[in-house]
Amino acid sequence: MLKKLKKFAGSLATPPVQLNISQFNDPIANTISWEPAKRGGTNFKTHKFYSDGFNRAEFKMSVGSKVFAYLFMLVGAGMPAIFIYSGELNTIQETLMLIGFGSIFVAVGGFMYYFYGRPIVFNKMKGFYWKGWKKPDHTTARVATNNVVPLSEIYALQLIKEFVRSDKSSYYSYELNLVLRNGTRVNIVDHGNGRILKEDAQQLSSFLGKPLWDVS
Repeated sequence: MLKKLKKFAGSLATPPVQLNISQFNDPIANTISWEPAKRGGTNFKTHKFYSDGFNRAEFKMSVGSKVFAYLFMLVGAGMPAIFIYSGELNTIQETLMLIGFGSIFVAVGGFMYYFYGRPIVFNKMKGFYWKGWKKPDHTTARVATNNVVPLSEIYALQLIKEFVRSDKSSYYSYELNLVLRNGTRVNIVDHGNGRILKEDAQQLSSFLGKPLWDVS
């Protein structure tokens, strides 16, 4: 029985993919990791690329992500209101329990909007890439971090994919990373629409004037 289970599990595993890194003809490409920089991901498009073509480019929260977040908040706020208005709640305890339950939905939706709505910006005038609500300070942001990178430190872009398996579904999530001059990587976005992310990565590559290493 144990052998059968192992065989079944093996049949579900994704076969190893041989990546042709030599196509990029770059020594740094041979030294960096080609495993996901950020495990997991989503099975839908979370962000879309926008650029003015000259000084500023950014990834903004997609319409689908906004609708998903708003839906959670609407259900969380609307459900208690409907029950309270209809008079179907008989005790204060029932009312408080329903409000508490709805608050969880509101909190989840709010977190999603905060997380996916964070600015992801490439600004040539300021000379920085940053992810987050706080803009970088020239006097303190001299060393690259996961959230702030001087544009001069960006060497290339890396586009890879990851097979994500959960109890209910399996899908590919596509990951776009910065490759820095010292060989470290910084994740930009990670979502489930490979075609869109490939197009976005090509536009970002053109905007930055940096090569795109695509093995997705």
